[in-house]
Amino acid sequence: MASILRQSYTTKDKNGKRIRKKSKFWYIDYKTAEGIRKRVKGFKDRTATVQLAAKLEKEAELAQAGIIDEYKEHRIKPLLGHLDDFRQALLDKGDTPKYVKQQISRAERVFRGCKFVTWPDIKPTKVQRYLTDLRNGEQAMSAQTFNFYLNAVKQFCRWMVQDRRASESPLDYLKGINVRTDRRHDRRALEPDEVRQLLEVTRAAPARFGMSGRERAMLYRLAIETGFRANELRSLRVSSFDFENCTITVEAAYGKNRKKSTLPLRPQTALESKDFLAGKMPSDQAFHVPYKTADMLKADLADTDIPYVVDGLYFDFHALRHVTGTWLAAQGVHPKTAQAILRHSDINLTMSRYTHTLRGQEAKAVAELPDLSSRSTEKQKATGTDGKIIEVSPSAYKPAYKKLAKKPYSEGLQPSSIGTEDKSATPDYGDISDRRKPFDKTALGTKREPMPLAVADKDSTTPGRTRTCDLRFRKPMLYPTELRAL
Repeated sequence: MASILRQSYTTKDKNGKRIRKKSKFWYIDYKTAEGIRKRVKGFKDRTATVQLAAKLEKEAELAQAGIIDEYKEHRIKPLLGHLDDFRQALLDKGDTPKYVKQQISRAERVFRGCKFVTWPDIKPTKVQRYLTDLRNGEQAMSAQTFNFYLNAVKQFCRWMVQDRRASESPLDYLKGINVRTDRRHDRRALEPDEVRQLLEVTRAAPARFGMSGRERAMLYRLAIETGFRANELRSLRVSSFDFENCTITVEAAYGKNRKKSTLPLRPQTALESKDFLAGKMPSDQAFHVPYKTADMLKADLADTDIPYVVDGLYFDFHALRHVTGTWLAAQGVHPKTAQAILRHSDINLTMSRYTHTLRGQEAKAVAELPDLSSRSTEKQKATGTDGKIIEVSPSAYKPAYKKLAKKPYSEGLQPSSIGTEDKSATPDYGDISDRRKPFDKTALGTKREPMPLAVADKDSTTPGRTRTCDLRFRKPMLYPTELRAL
């Protein structure tokens, strides 16, 4: 049952004394369709407030029974108001302000472009058409950017359902585009000699973007040997380095996977980092990393005469992380170990996108294949059950059919030598060139010799006999008429 009440509050009178007063408005305390107690402001008139309370209670009962729309309040609320609540929900969840701002701006751009005002206005066909127009328009949006905008809007719709503001998401069936068909900014990895040259030139270069040449060279080296991203390197403090155990740590708040990461350092790199950070307080920032890291690295590459783009492949600051994965694979590191260092949730991402082929690796791999220029003696297993190893040389090779041709028939079923005096001898066919001559029918003779009938009295399963001697096979092509009669 709904209850009507006036709220009490404390205030001060003219003399500054604290007194208790009743509110001028009546308030309604009732239970919603979800079973949650809710207090709503009524009117100054008690009768009008009682009527409103009865209406709210009736609507809650109907909504609980599924007769009326329980999301009516959220349907008429503007989408921009929902976006403000969505922004706060993301911040309360622990997402970074930069990520939250990016997601909200993408969703808001789609809503304004499609002219959506309230929740019922959202139509999946309009969203698909608007993003397709951006992709085919002057901006030429890439497939990956298309997916970013679509995912931002779908994330907002899912939150509306989870927060009990809508029954279902209207954009669930929309799918993204395969980014492999439209790669706009693929990256490449550098050779070790190129990286050494880059570090040497950068170390002697003047200050750029608020960082000295030595600081930039140290930053590039740490990025390659640890695989840390730009934001993770920006968050490092002097206390993040453990020079005794040669480790470096990124706190969970700054990691992309929201996990604390501790990676080992090469001893020489740990010594140089300790010398570089000498004189700084533990809470001081280790590197003053600018936000335009790609422009900074591009300038240092120009001093080193290393091109920024080669065959459509870029080498920006994030490509240093690609160098990490490529060099780990070149050294034969197990893929699971490389995945742990790069902190990827999917090993396919480690092996397919962050692993590249270095110059000369393909030629070296082909050169290590077996030499096929000459035949050599090979060891093969015998076909018997003893499993012995026998030597097989090319000169000792003989076809298997010669061995079988020595005794192709059993004793009782010898082929007759028609037209020859010696019936046990094999007829001589002469030179191979004579086979082209017409066949002489007179060589067949005129007398037909019947097949010996003694084979019928012998056991068809006697060892040494061939399969065709088994009289259970009654095929005309295997036995003449005399044997089939028996």
